[in-house]
Order: sequence, then C-alpha cells, then structure tokens
Amino acid sequence: MALPFWGKVGQEKLFSSTVAVIGCGALGCNIADLLVRAGVGKIRIIDRDVVEYRNLHRQVLFNEEDARKQIPKAVAAEKHLKKINSDVTVEGIVDNATAGNIEKLCTGVNVLLDGLDNLESRYILNDAALKLRIPYIYGGAIATQGMTMNIIPGVTPCLRCVFPPFLPMYDLADNTSIGVIGMIPAIIGAIEATEAIKIIIGSAEINPNLTVIDLWPITIDNVRVEKDPECPACAGRYEFLNDR
Repeated sequence: MALPFWGKVGQEKLFSSTVAVIGCGALGCNIADLLVRAGVGKIRIIDRDVVEYRNLHRQVLFNEEDARKQIPKAVAAEKHLKKINSDVTVEGIVDNATAGNIEKLCTGVNVLLDGLDNLESRYILNDAALKLRIPYIYGGAIATQGMTMNIIPGVTPCLRCVFPPFLPMYDLADNTSIGVIGMIPAIIGAIEATEAIKIIIGSAEINPNLTVIDLWPITIDNVRVEKDPECPACAGRYEFLNDR
C-alpha cells in the first residue's frame, strides 16, 4: 500500500476481487502463491491432477508429503495457501476445465489466469473469457522459455488471433518430454500475477504485448500483437465452447 500507484484504494479493490487460476502446475502454483500473499480477496483453483515427486522442483506449493499421499493439487494448494494468508478465501476444485463446465467455473470471477499445459484447454478458456467478458491472462512455460499476454475482451487480440488452432493438438510437445527449469514458470507466473493486480486496481500500465522470455541465455522480447479480422472468437463464434 506504500506504493503510490497502488495505495489503500488499490488494496481494497484487490481484497474485493475474485480470481480463478485454471491449472495448478508450476505456473498456477506461482500465480496463486503471489496473489494470496498480495491480498486478493478470493481465489479459485481448478486442477484435476495429483501431486507427484517429479513436480516438486517447480511446483512451489507442494512438498514430499503431498506427493507421497498423492493429494490432489487443488486440495494441497488450498491447504497450503490458507496457512499463508487466512484473510483470503481459497477454493480448491478438483476438476478438469472443459467446454461443459468452464462457464460455471468462471462465474463471479474478475480475472482468469492461465496455469494450463495444453492449447486445447486454453482455447476453451479463451472462448469463455470472451463470451463472459472477463479479462484472461495467458501464460505458458517449457524448457527455458515462457510467454504471457493479456487478453481484454473487446480491446486486445485474443489467443486465437495470435495462435490460430491447428490439428492434431495432442501431438504438441509438453514439459514431460522436453523438460522445464523451475525458474521460467516462476518468472512467467510472477508476470501473470502482476498483470492481474494491474487489471483489478485499474492501472493504465497493463502490458499490451506478447512478452517472450528465454533464460538460457537471458532474452526478453515484447512482441506487438494485432487482432485477426477473421478471428471467429472475437466475432462471437465460440467454437470450442460448442464442443461439449
């Protein structure tokens, strides 16, 4: 609150807000941890998986006991986050975000944050964000690289404008096969959390670009993105929500 661009009014806005973190892997853990410590009022965490030992080098909310007991990530995250800031309402939901339930999961939310690990689920989230007019912060991390972008419905390009869908989606590489260092999701997650706070408190300094970071070597690029005039999602055709 000592920051002049944040202040008491900004903190009150943050505490009155609700955010949803879709996916509680490395990105989701970092996002949730930072927003709870910052004093967001309510955080909803959606993930269907359980904690495994191979997660622990990058998924900062979990420990060996969680992995040994194979506790669902959403449950473990809720338990640990409540110990960090008891003033924040934490809701862990053990479920997969699908076309059939995504709108319900987004109900009452001010900002949607991407902690996912596949494009198909991100397209579903993108469609829901546009349909419900909820700001969506995209993020991804793999190997030593990561990227993030703010999607403000009716204002900025959406995910499909920048990354048009292609098939087959299940052939995409993931961090199981390629690997990922724990530092890159920490950085991308921190940027996502920061942009969420900017949106909530009404800052004029919201990042309009696609930010791409590589830690090996260190490079940071802010890429200007533009709307695709042929984008069906921006035109109100939510094709991924219709696949129920």
